[in-house]
Formats: sequence, C-alpha cells, structure tokens
Amino acid sequence: ILLMTKLTIIGAGRWGKNHIRTAHEMGVLGGVIDANPESLAKVQELYPDVPVFESLDMPGALDNQAYTVAVPAEHHYPVAKTLLEKNKHVLVEKPITLNATDAEALTQIAKDNQCVLMTGHLLLFHPAILKIKDYIDRGQLGKLQYMYSNRLNLGTVRTEENSLWSFAPHDLSIFQFLTQRYPETVSATGGAFLQPHIHDTTLTTLKYPQNVSGHIFVSWLHPFKEHRFVVVGSKGMLTFEDSSPNKELLFYEKGIDFVNGEPIKREGATQTLAYDHAQPLQAELQHFLDCIAGKDQNNKISGQHGLDVLKLLERAQHALDGVPVS
Repeated sequence: ILLMTKLTIIGAGRWGKNHIRTAHEMGVLGGVIDANPESLAKVQELYPDVPVFESLDMPGALDNQAYTVAVPAEHHYPVAKTLLEKNKHVLVEKPITLNATDAEALTQIAKDNQCVLMTGHLLLFHPAILKIKDYIDRGQLGKLQYMYSNRLNLGTVRTEENSLWSFAPHDLSIFQFLTQRYPETVSATGGAFLQPHIHDTTLTTLKYPQNVSGHIFVSWLHPFKEHRFVVVGSKGMLTFEDSSPNKELLFYEKGIDFVNGEPIKREGATQTLAYDHAQPLQAELQHFLDCIAGKDQNNKISGQHGLDVLKLLERAQHALDGVPVS
C-alpha cells in the first residue's frame, strides 16, 4: 500500500497558517516547524495531534518527505538548500530566493537529488487564470497578441522592497504560464516619491517571441484598488477583475478585421464566463503531492519557473536603475 505523503510546514506566521490549515483539511499535515514558541503553542492548541518542532535540527523534524517553506524570503535559500540536500521535496513560497544565483543553485541541487522543487506562484492555480489558459490553448482567442495587468492600491508601502518586487511577481508568473515562452526584451520605468530609491510605481514592458507583448503596471500610490488582467487575441479578448465584487471573467467577441485592406471594428457579444471557485492553495498543495507521487509530470510551478520570474524581476530592476542589461 502506498502511504500518503505527509507535508511538514516550515513557518507558522501570516501565510504559513494558511498552509497549515489547508494541509490539515486535506488530511496531509505531518508536522510544523517554527522558531517562535508562541506560534508553535497556537498550532498545538488547534492541532493537538500534529508534531511541532522549533528547528530542523530537532529529532523527528526531518522524518517527512515533503516540506513547504513559508518563512521570510531572506531565509528561503538556506532552508530550501538544507532540505534538498537531505533529499526532501520542497515547495518554497515566492520569491524562490532573493537572487537568481541562489535560485539556480537550488534548481541544480533538486535536479541532482531527483527532488521535486516548486515555487508558490499561487495565481497559477486560480480558477479564472486556468480558464484564461484554457481559452488560449483551445484557440478561442485566436493568436495571442497582447496582455496587461494593473495591480494598484493605496497602501502596503514597504520600506525594504519596491512595488515591482512586492506586486509584479504574480503577473510575471501568469505571463510566463500563458505564453510558455521567455521574453526577448524587458524594460521598466517608474517613480520613487515617498522614499529615495524605492519605487512606488513601476511600468514593466515585456516583448515575447511571435510578436506577443505585455505590460505590468503596479503601484501602492493609487486612489483606489484595481487588480485587472486583460488578454487580447485575434479572435477575442478576456478580462478578469479580481478587485471587483463579483470577480467576473468576461469574454468579448471583439477585434479588428481587415476588409479590402481597411481595418474594420468587429463588435460581437460579451459573455460572462463561469469558473469554479475552488481554493487555489489546496490545488497548489495537491499539485505538489501529485508531482511527488509521479501522477503529474508537468510541474507548472517548478523551481525553474520561479527562477525565470526572478530573472525577469532582476532585468526590470536593472532597467529601473539604469543599469545596462547584457
């Protein structure tokens, strides 16, 4: 009998708590590790049967095969490296590491030890994003031409990282997922108004092969909240507005047709597309377990995917800083 793989969650903080709760609901929570005794006490109170540990060095802490790493980003690399070197499967929250060199090292160790390494790009499990991908794959949008994302709000101003690093990883991961390509060029502009050298607003432009373009506008200095995603193809257009009350996914049968050399506007019907409202985190953890079990050969949030997103962030940051990109 194949025993179900159990997950040990490292980090019981703001986001780690969601991992713990979800893994418990799925019946796969095998342990929790957190350096904060108060956090562990809360975990023990909620889940008395689950083993807890203050560090990876404690006896029993490395008894499971699969780990999710939900600690602050600066600890992602050392923690994930330790686990991979012990032949453990690892799902590390995004960003996979703080720089591409470290991310490359992790992907190599995972490869050498034949371990599953994943990056927590959660939106790739959002049912609306999966529906958009399905429309592209089935040719209902025609040729993919253009996509853009606005991720805007007032607040959550960081003092260590800029708005690009704070918000854009979500959209870069979606762009990579929808195009299945790596951009030929990346450029970015922005403005730092509240603190020197920390951009409050950035606009990143990506040019993909086969004449596909995309741009990402992020800002925490904006009068209202807007999370809007738009995809334009030769046969139609899709919009998803995560910040709207109904979170509608709309398909517009609109476009431009050339008739006798003249560009003529095509105005068809607008449809509201139904999509499943499943929890993305549960789908992500299930995908991790399926890849470990060999049931799913397509690791769509692989360490390599996380590395690609990190490289794109670094290229955009170089553009913001005016550093020539090789």
